[in-house]
Amino acid sequence: MPGRPRRSGNGSPDARDAASGLRTRLARAPRALAQRAVHRVWKAARHVGAVTAGSPAAHRFAAFGPGSVLAFPPGAIFGEPSIEIGAGTVAGQHVTITAGIVPGQDLWGTTLLRIGDRCVIGRGTHIIAHQRIDIGDDVFTGPYVYITDQNHGYADPTVPVGRQWPANAPVRIGAGSWLGAGTIVLPGSRIGRNVVVGAGSVVRGHVPDHCVVAGVPARVVRAYVPGEGWRPARSGPGAAAAPTGTLADADGALAGPTATLAAPGTLADPEGVQNVAKPPHPVL
Repeated sequence: MPGRPRRSGNGSPDARDAASGLRTRLARAPRALAQRAVHRVWKAARHVGAVTAGSPAAHRFAAFGPGSVLAFPPGAIFGEPSIEIGAGTVAGQHVTITAGIVPGQDLWGTTLLRIGDRCVIGRGTHIIAHQRIDIGDDVFTGPYVYITDQNHGYADPTVPVGRQWPANAPVRIGAGSWLGAGTIVLPGSRIGRNVVVGAGSVVRGHVPDHCVVAGVPARVVRAYVPGEGWRPARSGPGAAAAPTGTLADADGALAGPTATLAAPGTLADPEGVQNVAKPPHPVL
């Protein structure tokens, strides 16, 4: 009859649907409770497992500044007595920070790795020190950056590369620099202040202050010229010299091996990084 509520018996479709929904909710309840419990335990583990100033794990480091945090879970961390971490520095999850070859190695109290104040080390980054790595203040990295001061040798073609004696060369990264995701910094690299390294780049040699580098191997693509601001680097075979003090590149292309810049005031670069006009700060 119109306007009259429909009554459902126990065997009606409405009743069966309601019972089915109730059974589904009851079946899901244990899983939901378990998920909430796991998430709470994981949150607590991350809080308790993080290395902070004053925690027992922080005391193993040569220095561990106030406000610094190594997130949990970490990657491999060893050689703490030879590692110094400044104040207000944060390292994300799965970050590997090591000094020496193996855990427990006697390094005679020598500092092999120093990370400055207010740095941010992206998730999954590896910083592997054997001779000396210095990272300045306010250096930020994207995820999965790899920084090392050691390479395997390969001089003897009759011996597996992994069994040959490695070669070390110290690494420096200037204050205020940014290393994009997946950057690799090779032994002997010296990166200046306030440098931007493009994601996926491989850095070797010397990089001047106040420039942008990208590529494999990384080359300068932009640089700051006092009085003119940021200018693109030159590129192209047989490119003519730019006017004094400029970094001309009409096409905006990346700097190539044959790129040239104005001779006056340029900074020589024998190790393969593109010459740029001398910035206001010296190279590290």
